Amino acid sequence: MPATNPFIFGADPAGQPVAQALRMTNRHGLIAGATGTGKTVTLQRLAEAFSDAGVAVFAADVKGDLCGLGASGNPQGKVAERIASMPWLAHQPQAYPVTLWDINGQSGHPLRTTLSELGPLLLGNLLELSDSQQAALYAAFKVADREALLLLDLKDLKALLNHLSAHPALLGEDSALFTNASAQALLRRLATLEQQGVEALFGEPALQLEDILRTEADGRGRIHLLDASRLVHEAPKVYATFLLWLLAELFEQLPERGDADKPLLALFFDEAHLLFADTPQVLQERLQQVVRLIRSKGVGVYFVTQSPADLPDEVLAQLGLRIQHGLRAFTTKEQKSLRAVADGFRPNPAFDSLTVLTELGIGEALVSTLEEKGTPAMVQRVAIAPPQSRIGPLTAAERAQLLAQSPQRGRYDKAIDRESAYELLLARTAAATATVTTPDPAKTTSAGGGFAEMAGDLLGGLAGQAMKSAVRQAANQIGRELVRGLLGSLLGGKRR
Repeated sequence: MPATNPFIFGADPAGQPVAQALRMTNRHGLIAGATGTGKTVTLQRLAEAFSDAGVAVFAADVKGDLCGLGASGNPQGKVAERIASMPWLAHQPQAYPVTLWDINGQSGHPLRTTLSELGPLLLGNLLELSDSQQAALYAAFKVADREALLLLDLKDLKALLNHLSAHPALLGEDSALFTNASAQALLRRLATLEQQGVEALFGEPALQLEDILRTEADGRGRIHLLDASRLVHEAPKVYATFLLWLLAELFEQLPERGDADKPLLALFFDEAHLLFADTPQVLQERLQQVVRLIRSKGVGVYFVTQSPADLPDEVLAQLGLRIQHGLRAFTTKEQKSLRAVADGFRPNPAFDSLTVLTELGIGEALVSTLEEKGTPAMVQRVAIAPPQSRIGPLTAAERAQLLAQSPQRGRYDKAIDRESAYELLLARTAAATATVTTPDPAKTTSAGGGFAEMAGDLLGGLAGQAMKSAVRQAANQIGRELVRGLLGSLLGGKRR
């Protein structure tokens, strides 16, 4: 096997290895196939290969068994037979460095971001807002920028919406976009998120990208797994929105790397159709742009789904690696889709792709790789190489042990609630109430003015003047600068 092709997927019918140059793996990819055809094991094999190459991995564990990456494998039966059929495969059962994450913090470290970083576009998609409600949300974020109100969690945004309803003058020229009806609709949507337990996603400490990009002392890339076994069924919009945010953050924060020898990070998006389901057109267009451009920043994006038809054509056209497991075609629509999949491969004269697609067994796939010049190679029928880690989930005790040994232990586990919009607006309301009840309204001309004047009168002379100045400065102090992302610099968002 050539040294330029170290990324092995498996063997062709002649028993020869099928591989792709590591430097081509930032050209993205697709793992597709019907339920039960071996997609998860293929994903596991690819995650191991990236880790061995020193590339970090972030993947969603949708079925709860991908976490077997954290334990050594014990090949038996058909798995052992397949390993024996690949004598050139340096298969050595081993556990991989795995970090477990969970938005609710139950089966992994809590995974958080802030509303300021998420931005109104992604938040609007999460809340499934109408156009008028989305416009109101943009207006609220604009005021938060102008008034230095940091939006970290849901209570910050609720406090801001209520404050704007009571003080519409703060909206300025955007007052027409923000009505009491739209504010109430937004508050109801936020209440629905809270009922789903989603408020745990928003807050601090927020995920820092450098924590998922570090390599291990032995040179292997760390594999980060988001436990989505419940999330993808109970709150699929939250699942999709978080992954879109992560992709956007990587695009904005990572520097250009050009054509490097290997990527920095491989992202695996299981149940990929959820990223595009009921997504506004503007968000789909931004997503397509990010997928196209992020490879130059060293990120390879791999979509995992049942059928390529689950993804937009604009995204499919950007996927260099395609691993297509078996498909079933019982209806006319499914047969049409099957033909479209077969036609998407560069033909191989040795077999008919359309026929083979319905004959593939578990753990077999049609694989289309990229040649050295970046052009698609002829499609090949491949027996996927088994992973070296466990095929199957970890036990509760094994999960607990991984968390206890995690390099992120103690860093994200305890939530922090620092001063933000909720506390600042509460303080402003209290100050305004105190000002209204001041006996002498002539001495309440500015924030903190009434108290300052009273203190000055009491102290008198220079001491009183100093007190007035100090209180005015404290009352007018500007809060922290609001930072948030609107799918990276593509939408011109402000950053940290």
